Amino acid sequence: MDLRALEYFVTIYESGSLSAASKNKFVAQPSISASLKQLEHSLSTRLFVRHARGVQATHAGEQLYPLAKQLLGQATSIRDVFRTDTTKKPFRLGLIKGLGVARMSDFLGRFTRSVDSLELTLVSQDEPCQARIISRDLRLNNEKFVPMWQDDYQLAIPLDHALGLTERVNIMDLQDVAFVQRSPCEGWDYLKKKMNIANVRIDTRAKIQTIEYALGLVKAGLGCAFIPVSDTIVKDTNIHFKPITDLSISREIGLGYTHMSDTVKVLQALASHH
Repeated sequence: MDLRALEYFVTIYESGSLSAASKNKFVAQPSISASLKQLEHSLSTRLFVRHARGVQATHAGEQLYPLAKQLLGQATSIRDVFRTDTTKKPFRLGLIKGLGVARMSDFLGRFTRSVDSLELTLVSQDEPCQARIISRDLRLNNEKFVPMWQDDYQLAIPLDHALGLTERVNIMDLQDVAFVQRSPCEGWDYLKKKMNIANVRIDTRAKIQTIEYALGLVKAGLGCAFIPVSDTIVKDTNIHFKPITDLSISREIGLGYTHMSDTVKVLQALASHH
């Protein structure tokens, strides 16, 4: 039995669609589909049923999945036993602050699993590195840039705060509001300029750097915070998130690199299909 076909089957099962499996394995979707058809033919059974949102495993697919996982695990163990080249591939990846732990844990997990013997070191975006995940405004003239995420800045508001009850929030509503200031932050700098023009003064209760701590302090009721929000962040039901109606600002996050190594190619592919 073809181990690659089993590997594609497992990826389809876990991702829920052929297109997602194609992106995950960096293989064209027709190749994934052909491999699945060949596997189904060799087993004389149908493994998935297609539907509008992807595929659903049949009873045979449900039976095959744990067996395929076990066989693939054993095959990996065999390769590891006889692997003679244990040389690690060092790779330094620069990161800006405020990318979000949940989002980056998922992305970096997929990256490290995609490169054999990778030794990943995370550094600040201004340190020497082979590639960087940065906002577009930090891109250097000699860097190529692959867009990954666009985060809109919104006001994070404690659940019991009066602003959470208002339909709209504008700059003037921030007068004397308790704030958790995240700095350095281009969004905060922009907000501060707008408040100065409108002669609005806030009550700064804390100054921190990370989004995670800012959200923690907002949840604790210390004050509001102006932060770039991702899909993961806005799902937090313990905080109100509202745009400031007269202040539209966002940041585009992407992969910056100058030299195209094999490892950077994997990183580029992941960034393109994040």
